[in-house]
Amino acid sequence: MHVKAVCLGATLALSIFGGQALAGALKEPNTMKPFYTDASMKTMKPLEEFKAVFFGMPAEKQAQMKGECAGEVEQPFTAFCANVNTLGGHN
Repeated sequence: MHVKAVCLGATLALSIFGGQALAGALKEPNTMKPFYTDASMKTMKPLEEFKAVFFGMPAEKQAQMKGECAGEVEQPFTAFCANVNTLGGHN
């Protein structure tokens, strides 16, 4: 019975912390803010400025964004991912 409780606790902890890890770069406000002109993150910067911000990020973060944008993308990230895919060569 004790082993069962430990396994249940470990599963619960992994699901809580794993869910946060899987949230992704697209849902991290601090990562996304530099790509937008306004605090509400509704208006994206022009492609040239977007490009400067994107290529100014660490390669790992760029790869994470490319990976998240490579599949089927949900709103409100479609326009953002269109820019990332253009810069990442996933036209």
